[in-house]
Amino acid sequence: MQKQKEIVLMFDSIARSYDLVNRILSFGIDKKWRKEAIKESFSFIDKEKIKILDVACGTGDMIKNWIKFSNTFNKKIEVKGLDPSREMLSIAKEKLPDIEFIQGFATEIPFENETYDIISISFGIRNVLETQKAIDEFFRILTPKGILLILEFTKTDKKNRLRNCVDFYTEKFSPVIGGILSKNKNAYKYLPNSIQNFYTKDELCDMMENSGFEIKKVKNFNFGQVSMLIAQKL
Repeated sequence: MQKQKEIVLMFDSIARSYDLVNRILSFGIDKKWRKEAIKESFSFIDKEKIKILDVACGTGDMIKNWIKFSNTFNKKIEVKGLDPSREMLSIAKEKLPDIEFIQGFATEIPFENETYDIISISFGIRNVLETQKAIDEFFRILTPKGILLILEFTKTDKKNRLRNCVDFYTEKFSPVIGGILSKNKNAYKYLPNSIQNFYTKDELCDMMENSGFEIKKVKNFNFGQVSMLIAQKL
């Protein structure tokens, strides 16, 4: 639990510069990934109003996308955010004052069983040390046939030249650029290290199936560095 708290404190320390650094490091391409992930998730839900919980919501980026693309795809939604970082939530509340944000961990979500139709976690589950426990918790609070959407950097055992290139950028340049902009180089050293210490997309799929989910869609972005995983509660 101590290590998990240290990760939260790290995100507290970079909250003010987080959005700027992310846009620069990703060249804004993550917006395209989020749009596709949202569109695919909506395709599995046939309800008049969809209740969404964005876990590890950070500064509210994914929630902004849920709101934007719910209009694009003509969906009515009710969305809330959950994150353990007080400072990240402070930024999120400034950006989205009409949205309810809850401070809490992915492994202990303060909602009753079968509360939400969609749970999303984008670039956050890698920071949850008890990954299987979190996925079990997602299963608990999803409604029957509910959807779990994961967008995440994932490890691979089968690298190619292009994947080597994007990994080289992440490992060598991201800590330098992120460190200069955030004044916290250690925080951006954490990014490549956390990818190498994380799971492959296949291992994540196995964990979701262990919790009772059925895998519906798997897609790679950024030459396999980023995975979109969509699963449905059976």
